[in-house]
Amino acid sequence: MPESKPETLLFDLGGVLIDIDFSRALRAWQPFSRLSFDELKQAFRFDEHYARHERGEIAAGQYFEHLTAVLALDAEPAEIERGWNAIFVSEIAETLELVRAARGRMPCHVFTNTNATHQAAWSRMFPTVATSFDRIFASHEIGLRKPERRAFEHVARALGVPASSIMFFDDSLENVEGARKAGLQAVHVRKPQDVANALQRNR
Repeated sequence: MPESKPETLLFDLGGVLIDIDFSRALRAWQPFSRLSFDELKQAFRFDEHYARHERGEIAAGQYFEHLTAVLALDAEPAEIERGWNAIFVSEIAETLELVRAARGRMPCHVFTNTNATHQAAWSRMFPTVATSFDRIFASHEIGLRKPERRAFEHVARALGVPASSIMFFDDSLENVEGARKAGLQAVHVRKPQDVANALQRNR
């Protein structure tokens, strides 16, 4: 249990607010590859190119060239981008409703590991997500990504609040542990009820 009630809420995006499925991208790309779907699953990795793309260190074109080589794709950039954006499934309505209720009591923000292409896609597909928060921190814009300690420290400084006053929600245990090491209160989210339980405990 946290020692003090949080004053600010910080939410991950994918897996907490928006349901995502990377297998949808692989299925979209499979017709353009000599690899089978299972081989694509083995070949696709959240590798250093992926991380650099999320930090904004390389642009989409360069990352897509990397994917083309790794996944043996023979596709136009537009087809690769279409598959890349296919990962977004739907809003997680239960969590968004909890956010809207909590926002009346304290500031609510987003911190997401993302890239410019994905941010443009989910902003267009799920416009109510952006309007449900006071501020959105995107890794490719700040040049830092979770679970890096400096990333959480950057967000706390930008918000002008102590790290210990922030409650962070993420579906990645690695990110939750990174947040805790940076001094934040953090909740591992496996279902919307995990968010509801944490907010109820801290009312």
